Amino acid sequence: MTENPLHHLMKPSSIALFGAGNNFMKMGTMQALSIVKDGYQGQILPVHPKEKTVMGFKACASVADLPMTPDLGFLVVPSDQVPPIMEALGQKGTKSAIVITAGFGETGEKGIKLQEELNRISKEYNIRYLGPNCMGIINSEICLNTTVMPYTYAKGALGFASQSGTYVTQTIPYLGRRGIRFSKAISLGNSASIDLIDALEYLGQDKQTRAIALYIESIKDVRRFVETARKITPHKPVVAQYVGGSEAGARSAMSHTGSLAAPDPLYQGLFRQAGVIRVDSIEALYELGNMLAQTPDLCGPRIGIVTNSGGPGSAMANVLEKEGLAVPQFSPALQAEISQLIPEHAPCGNPVDLTFHLDFETLTQKIPGIILDSGEVDGLIIHGAVRKGYFVEVYKHIQDYLGNMSLDQLLSDYQPIPDKSLTLAKEYGKPVVISSFFGRDDDYTVAYRDHGMPVFNGPEKAALGMAALYQHSQIRQAPAWQPPDVPDPPQQACDLITTALDKGQSSLDECHAKLLLKAWGVPTVEEILAHEKDQALAAAQTLGFPLAMKACAPDILHKSGHGLIKLNVKSVDEAARAWDEIQAARGQEVPVLVSPMVNGQRELVAGITACEGFGPSVMFGIGGILTEALNDVVFRPAPVSVDDAAQMIEDIRSRKLLGPVRGMPAVNTQALAGLLSRLSLIPLAHPQISEIDINPLIVQGGDPVAVDALVVLNPPEDSGDKS
Repeated sequence: MTENPLHHLMKPSSIALFGAGNNFMKMGTMQALSIVKDGYQGQILPVHPKEKTVMGFKACASVADLPMTPDLGFLVVPSDQVPPIMEALGQKGTKSAIVITAGFGETGEKGIKLQEELNRISKEYNIRYLGPNCMGIINSEICLNTTVMPYTYAKGALGFASQSGTYVTQTIPYLGRRGIRFSKAISLGNSASIDLIDALEYLGQDKQTRAIALYIESIKDVRRFVETARKITPHKPVVAQYVGGSEAGARSAMSHTGSLAAPDPLYQGLFRQAGVIRVDSIEALYELGNMLAQTPDLCGPRIGIVTNSGGPGSAMANVLEKEGLAVPQFSPALQAEISQLIPEHAPCGNPVDLTFHLDFETLTQKIPGIILDSGEVDGLIIHGAVRKGYFVEVYKHIQDYLGNMSLDQLLSDYQPIPDKSLTLAKEYGKPVVISSFFGRDDDYTVAYRDHGMPVFNGPEKAALGMAALYQHSQIRQAPAWQPPDVPDPPQQACDLITTALDKGQSSLDECHAKLLLKAWGVPTVEEILAHEKDQALAAAQTLGFPLAMKACAPDILHKSGHGLIKLNVKSVDEAARAWDEIQAARGQEVPVLVSPMVNGQRELVAGITACEGFGPSVMFGIGGILTEALNDVVFRPAPVSVDDAAQMIEDIRSRKLLGPVRGMPAVNTQALAGLLSRLSLIPLAHPQISEIDINPLIVQGGDPVAVDALVVLNPPEDSGDKS
C-alpha cells in the first residue's frame, strides 16, 4: 500500500520558504512569521533573490544554494515562478511542497495549462504538494502553522480538511473563543496533487485526531471517497458540509477552486452511504466536529435533561424525540432521590427542571451525578450553568443591598465551580453536553470548554449535538461494508447495446430496455412485441385480458399523455381499437408492446442517473404519476451493496407504504434491495449507459416487477467509463 503523502508533508524537519521577506505586510512574510513565531522547532531556510537575511535567518539566493535538501518547500510567489522553483526543488530531492499561490486551474485556460505543467513536474520528480491556491496547514502536534493567522492554542483532537482556505485561517480567533482546537488542519485549494480523499485518509490514520470535519465543494473520485470513508467512520466520526448542491453554490465552487459540483441529493446519498454526518453550516461543522472529537461515544438513545428553565428543557426534549432519541421518564426511585435536592414544585421526571435556582452545584454536579450513575440514561444535557456572566448583569441592581460589596468580592464569596462538574463525562464514560446563552463572559462556559466539554449557545443546538452522537452510534453499529464486485456483463445485454449504437440510437426502446434488465436479473412483466395489427390481436389472445398496449420505438421516451398507451384493454375488439388509436396518435406506423396488466396498488420508481464529475448513482422512491409531485426519492453512488439498498428503502419518507397496509402484504424488501443492488452494477459494466428509468416498478403480491423501462445511451464518442 502506498504511504499517504501527507504523513511526510505534515511533519517536516526543515522548510524552505519562497516569497517570505522582511516586509511584514506581505502575505508570504506573514505566513512565514506564523511558522517562526508559533513554536515550530525544525530548520527554517529562506530563499530570496535579493535579501541576505529574512526575519533574522540567513537567506539563500536560490534552491541550488541551499545547504541541505529541505523536507518541505513553501511557495508564496507569482504563479509563473512556481514551476521553475518546483523543478529546482525536485532536482534537489525535496518530496513535499505547499503552493499557496493562486492563478492556476481556477482562473481559466492559461491557469489550467500552468497547473498541468506543475503536475508534470510533480510526477517527474515524485513531489506531492498541497494547492495551488491554498492556505497551507496547521499541525498542533509539532506547533507548525503556515497560515496568515497565529495559532497558539493547545493541542486539539479535531482534524479538519477544507476546500476553502478561509476556514483554516480567518476562523482561528473565532474557534479559539469557542474552545475548538485542531489536531491537524489542511487547506486543499485546487487539489491538483493531494486531494480531499488523501486528507480524509491521513486524518483517519492520525492518532491525535479523534473526529474529522470536512468542508466540501466537490469530490473528484466518488467511489474512492466512499471506500475510504467506510474504513474510517465505524471507528472515527466524520462530519461534512457540502456547498455545491445549488446552482449558485456550484458556480461559486467552479470559480473558487475550479471544482465541478453535483446536485445536492446526490451528495446526500453519498454521505449516507459513506457513513458521514452531514451539516448545513460552517458553525455546525466546527461545533459538532469538536463535540464528536471530545466526548465519549453515545451507546444508546436515552437522554437525560437537567435545566433551570422549563422552556429550554421542553425545546431540547422536542428536538431529541424528532431526531429519534428518547427522553425517558425516570423511575420512581430516581425521581425520589432527585426530589430531595430541588424545590417541592419542581418537575423531576425528565426533564429535571430546577426552575430559578442559584445553587449551581446542585444543577451542575449533584443531580447530573445521580442521573448518570442511575443507569437510566446514555447521555445528559445540562442547561443554565452560569455564574460570573449572570452576576455581571445583575450587579448594578443588587450592589446597594450588598453594602457596596465589589463584584470581585461577590464572586469570590459565591459558590466556586465544582471540580467534578467539569469531569462528568470522563468520570461516567457518557457524553455530557452543555447549553448556555453565555459565552466566554461566563466562567462556567470557559471552564467547561477548557476541560473539553462542548458548550452550545442554544438548547436546540445542544440537542442536535446529542443527535449527531446518536447518528454516529448507528454508523458504528452498521454491518461491515463490502462493495459488490462488478461482474462481466451478460452477452445478451452487450449485444442489445451494440446493436442500438450501430443503428445510431440514443436509447433502447421499451422492449429492449426490459430485455436488458431481465438479462441482469431484474424481474420484468411478460410481453410480446407486435409489428402488425394481426400480431397484436394474436398476442392479446395468447396473454389473456386485461392487457396493456404501448407504442414501442427508441425515440419514444414518454408515452403518458400522448395517446401512446392504452391500459385495461379487456377484449379483442378493444385491442383492435387500441391499436388503431395508438397508430393515429403516433402519426406513423409504430410497433406495439402487448403485456398483461400487472395488479398492484403500490408503484415505485428505480433507476440510474449520471452527473458529470460524479459518476452513476442509483435512485429509488415512490413512482407512478406521483413521482414528480411527491419527490420522495433517494440516491446512492454506484455500486450499491444489498445493505446500502436496504438503507435506501428505509430512507424514503413514505416507507410505511412498503409495510402491510389496507389488506396488501408487506413489500418483499429483500427482493427489492437485491434488485437495486443489481441495478447499480449495470452502468459500471456498461459505460455506454448514461441513464435508466424504471417507472413504474409495481409491487405485485409483495414482489417488485418492472412494468416500464427506459435506457438512455451515451453517444459512441462519449461512451468511455463514467465511473
